[in-house]
Amino acid sequence: MSLDQRAPAAGVVADALPAPASARRQAPGRAAAVVALAPALLTLAVGLWGIRRRNTMWGDEAVTQQLAQRDWSQIWRTVQHVDLVHALYYAVMHEIFALFGTGLPALRLPSVLATAVAAAGVGMLGLRLAGARTGLLAGLVFPLLPQVQKYAQEGRSYAMVCALVTWATYALVAGVTHRARWRWAVYGCVMLLACLLHEFAVLALVAHGVTLAVSRVPRPVLRAWAATAAGVVAGLLPLALCSTGQSGQVSWIESPVRLPGFLAMAAAGMVCALAPVRGRGPVRLRALAVPMTVLPCCLLLTASLVKPLFVDRYVLYSNLGIALLLGACVDWVHRLWRSSRGAWIPVVAVLAAGAVLAALVPASLSLRTPRSRTNDVTALATAVREAGRPGDGLLYLSGKHRLWTAAYPEDTRSLTDLALARDPVSSDTLTGVERPARDIAARMLRFHRIVVVRDPAGAPVPSGPRQEAKTDTLRCHFRARATTGVSGARVTVYVRHTPSRHCG
Repeated sequence: MSLDQRAPAAGVVADALPAPASARRQAPGRAAAVVALAPALLTLAVGLWGIRRRNTMWGDEAVTQQLAQRDWSQIWRTVQHVDLVHALYYAVMHEIFALFGTGLPALRLPSVLATAVAAAGVGMLGLRLAGARTGLLAGLVFPLLPQVQKYAQEGRSYAMVCALVTWATYALVAGVTHRARWRWAVYGCVMLLACLLHEFAVLALVAHGVTLAVSRVPRPVLRAWAATAAGVVAGLLPLALCSTGQSGQVSWIESPVRLPGFLAMAAAGMVCALAPVRGRGPVRLRALAVPMTVLPCCLLLTASLVKPLFVDRYVLYSNLGIALLLGACVDWVHRLWRSSRGAWIPVVAVLAAGAVLAALVPASLSLRTPRSRTNDVTALATAVREAGRPGDGLLYLSGKHRLWTAAYPEDTRSLTDLALARDPVSSDTLTGVERPARDIAARMLRFHRIVVVRDPAGAPVPSGPRQEAKTDTLRCHFRARATTGVSGARVTVYVRHTPSRHCG
């Protein structure tokens, strides 16, 4: 046999030899890096796109901006009366503002970064549960979901909660496999931190329990999870008990908020759950993703039968389950395409992708406009500035609007707040302390022009002696000259006139 004839055989033998141990270790590491980094970078790009939202802010963000600027002691005294559930978030934002200022980028960038961390976690979960391609696809889908895009650009705690729940879920899956005590400690600490940022993160704990139950993991694992979950609940209990005294904070919720959009995405996830998934390890992707998608929403809706509580952002972390199911379904379609079992697969895949993009692009553009939020405090402050003249009176028929205009104090500096006795900072409140009803009426009569800020037409009219004094004095002694409607409020200029006979 010639040398040339022997060479191919040698090549076959060389190909059959196992790869060096270093190469085997590096390949999974490279896959994990791609699966984590690609979604995180996409999330950063999507999150930074239009992050200033045309230099506008909405009401809840104004609360964050105002409270987080106060010092630690002032924050603590304020949350004794209101917003205790967000105390930890305000403390975090206080430090961020101290380092980077109080502008819109500093207000929203922490949420963008948290969402990027969550996207990396979704990718890593998909990698561990079903392989690198599923993980990569799930991680890339996650930042494109409308809810995720919206709250990635808000100066509130929900993106941080989502990131913590995502990585707590990853720690749970890793703990099932390795059973090391330190892994359960990590899981418990991350879950507790998520719950302290927002109490409804505890609903994810229920989803985790169902996942372990349907996965039929060994009893020692169930006992370890139960002990850890009990520790999380015990750590949350003091905050939960104290915050019940501030239940008026959610009195504005009269019916589920933005439920149809959430249900549409959850339904899409449930349809994708029908696709076969390649599983890895004792916990399967569907066993984790379906409870995470369904249970927090259902539990909050059930609680709403007693007291309305459902707001889509309270269960934002459920989107990690939706992303995993969508990523697994896209992976399944890809496998069908590669197997060439049917010529219809590429056509259906292209049409489906086109339909999804057609739905996502308008939604993504809309989310980056001021009208995407329920109110626009920037427009409100501008309307007050344009309506008022130096020396005019300023009257809030609802105290919440005082907090909103406080985000732009230069727009109201030339006006006199007629009802305010103590400002929000010195009174350790969000909206300040107002004067007695009689004093408010007397001060109103000293002014010829008053700029009045009130709720939109059709909104419930505030009640109480102070509100009655304001509205009665306006009705008897002033006449509305001009009204400007803005998102979430109205600004009306009243001018003094001779009172009618029935006013006395």
